[in-house]
Amino acid sequence: MRTTAADRGSMRMVACDGVLLEEGKVLLIKRKSEPFKHQWALPGGKIEEEETAEECVVREFFEETGIKVRVKKLIGVFSDPKRDPRKIISIAFLVEREGGEGRAGSDAEEVKWFDVERVPRLAADHNKIIKEALKIISRSQ
Repeated sequence: MRTTAADRGSMRMVACDGVLLEEGKVLLIKRKSEPFKHQWALPGGKIEEEETAEECVVREFFEETGIKVRVKKLIGVFSDPKRDPRKIISIAFLVEREGGEGRAGSDAEEVKWFDVERVPRLAADHNKIIKEALKIISRSQ
């Protein structure tokens, strides 16, 4: 019989990540803490007890980048236990800017725009999330 996290008294955490694409560029943050310290990643973080996934990504995006966004579309759920050493499940959203300019905040050392064709190796499976976002955009054009 297979033992689950619930059997052990623990559950996997859920986080939300946002993909902001503008003029062929994607906004990334450099992580301030472990895991993936000093690596580039999508803005995002853990969902809080009393918020929706959509509220989480909007809040986290602003806390980490200073940019207010709104959710445009669900990219998908990324749940491979190997994606992150904390075994966090990510709900990823395509977001669009409502206001603000990029500046590092909370968990971010730096905020930077990268050409979608030249994105470095990112934390966790964030490269995969960006590829999925680009597929969604190309299908909608």
